[in-house]
Amino acid sequence: MPAEYEIKNIDDRELWEDFLGMQKPHSFLQSWSWGEMNAQTGSEIFRIGAWRGNALAAIALLIKIPARRGSFILVPHGPVTAQSEDQGAVTRAILARAAAIATIEGCAFLRVCPIAQDRSENSAIYASIGFRGAPIHVHPEIAWMLDVTKSEEQLLKEMRKTTRYLIKKTAESGVEVVQSTDPNDIELFWPVYEATAQRQQFTAFKKADLKKEFELFAADNGAFFFFGKHEGNVLAAAIIIFYNGQVFYHHSGSLSSGDGSNVSYLLQWRVIQEAKRRGCTLYNFWGISPENKPKHPWAGLSQFKKGFGGFAEHYLHAQDLPITKKYWINYLVETTRRIKRGF
Repeated sequence: MPAEYEIKNIDDRELWEDFLGMQKPHSFLQSWSWGEMNAQTGSEIFRIGAWRGNALAAIALLIKIPARRGSFILVPHGPVTAQSEDQGAVTRAILARAAAIATIEGCAFLRVCPIAQDRSENSAIYASIGFRGAPIHVHPEIAWMLDVTKSEEQLLKEMRKTTRYLIKKTAESGVEVVQSTDPNDIELFWPVYEATAQRQQFTAFKKADLKKEFELFAADNGAFFFFGKHEGNVLAAAIIIFYNGQVFYHHSGSLSSGDGSNVSYLLQWRVIQEAKRRGCTLYNFWGISPENKPKHPWAGLSQFKKGFGGFAEHYLHAQDLPITKKYWINYLVETTRRIKRGF
């Protein structure tokens, strides 16, 4: 007989974070601070949990995304479920409540971006309750991971030869990598990030949103700016998130002039060294492109990340639950955009 779950709202940060600390998902997108960032930048959020008796079995952060073609509820890299639970039963239970909330909120659909591994048994859970594959991905579905518990010598040995060479060369050229926890240093980060967005033609996050994200995570000693400087000029920059014993390469940029791309190699090595000092276990380089798509917009960046060694994690593709007919308008628009962008 399937386990029965009670779904309730959660407003207790300690309870929420304690649960995530036990599960250690390879993402921070279900963290309390990520919910706060969205709430403080204008989105309505909901935090729900599934209980089996007195035990919390799963949680899900829901974010309402307003859109002219149909608002929707987004579940970023969730729900997060306890491994000891019946995965099918607890996922169905918590997503049934998420769908009810989306309906009450007048949304066109519910979109879930699972952190679950890309396996047939996981996709079957979603199919059994009416979900279908989304026309796009929202968050990385292939993440590049590096085990940073290894010694520095071993990490360097397992890197691509070119990567190892550029780290050494850049360090010898006088490049300095500095860290900052000052949210006002967004002013140093922004020009590099904006230039990268224009050069690589991706949609940049709003400056105010980046600053708010940084402030919230930095308050818990969980966010750092890393700046690669040469002769006082910032040539590469990154926002690095430390969460749950892991480190995440979230936002970054480099200048096309002044060997900014080479500076990024040394910057990454300094992040890895800091992760080791902090006792982290994994460095999540965030998303990479599929192996079978050499012309993918992320192909060059993916090669850069892979040069540091590591392995890929494949997550289940984003899943949509249509609620109203407006969903199909959104489906067509997003499909067209995906094709134009080459994804």
